[in-house]
Amino acid sequence: MDIITLFDKLLTFKSITPLDDGAFDFIESYMNGFEVKRLDFGDVKNLFLVKKFGDGEHLCFAGHIDVVPAGDGWDSDPFCPTRVGDKIVARGTQDMKSGVAAFLNACKNAKDFSGTLSILLTSDEEGDAIYGTVKVLEYLKNENLLPDFVVVAEPTCEKIFGDAIKIGRRGSINGVIEKMGIQGHAAYPEKAKNPIHKVAAVLPYMAGVNLDKGDANFAPSQFVITDIRAGMEVTNVTPGKLKMMFNVRNSTKTDKKDVENFVYRYFKDMDYILTLNQSAKPFVTNRNSKVVSLLADVIKDVTSVETKLSTAGGTSDARFFGEYGIDTVEFGVINDTIHAPNESTTVKEVKDLEKIFEKLIEKF
Repeated sequence: MDIITLFDKLLTFKSITPLDDGAFDFIESYMNGFEVKRLDFGDVKNLFLVKKFGDGEHLCFAGHIDVVPAGDGWDSDPFCPTRVGDKIVARGTQDMKSGVAAFLNACKNAKDFSGTLSILLTSDEEGDAIYGTVKVLEYLKNENLLPDFVVVAEPTCEKIFGDAIKIGRRGSINGVIEKMGIQGHAAYPEKAKNPIHKVAAVLPYMAGVNLDKGDANFAPSQFVITDIRAGMEVTNVTPGKLKMMFNVRNSTKTDKKDVENFVYRYFKDMDYILTLNQSAKPFVTNRNSKVVSLLADVIKDVTSVETKLSTAGGTSDARFFGEYGIDTVEFGVINDTIHAPNESTTVKEVKDLEKIFEKLIEKF
């Protein structure tokens, strides 16, 4: 199949997390010549395809077939790709069936490679990500099949196609502080302990504060308060408890213990409970890594664009590869309509992405 025919086919699968809607059966059949490993956990489907050409390095392309629900506001059927000029409109066009189509064809058409090519796909990236890529990597480690380099084809470009490669991602630490007080009558504040007043006194020193200075790869880790609530929505009762939620998108300079110490600094004289959860750890790939330099070169060859190396944005499954110390990069189409109604990408971007992946394989 040519790249656009393949892309259109993938877009017709209603693969809302954690379902693949038969997409993996189709891909398995399409990628004849690759050894197939299916690793399914309940409703979560995982597919690993591998082909050994020689004894050289192992290059893996990774991504997800699942998409978020379509939601309202579409001008056309979200699972029937529609042309609007050069644009293709459907759920998953940017995030990330364009990337999947591009690396499937690039690997399928590879003729002469010195090492091993593989493809890792999951149906659980947009969900909890508990039984997806992380489980496949556990299996690959046990089977001594972990790749040397990984390209995750998430949409990474910002203004024009080719302008950004992600070489790392910040971590994400979520926290909840429960500040205890004593409920009372607003007319007799001396008989109560109002947690709002206590917390208000320390907020100027916490809200929006940078926990580190960042570095060449990462912006500073910032303490971002996302929710504060207390009381019963009445004017004559002071609350007995306040709950404050926050998030820290952390660089490699700040970890969970640093966040705990930061909270303690301002709450140590208060009665409080802190709950922390790290949903993603930060990682960064060396800017001089083979996969980074080669990918930047082929992007320039195809697009004439000087790409920048970025760690901005949220989390992706690239974080799981980073935890194994694998040199991992992300590159895909422009990211400006992901998860939105009328999500779209252009025919040219998809064709150029296929060319870039083909050239990367050739030059590796």
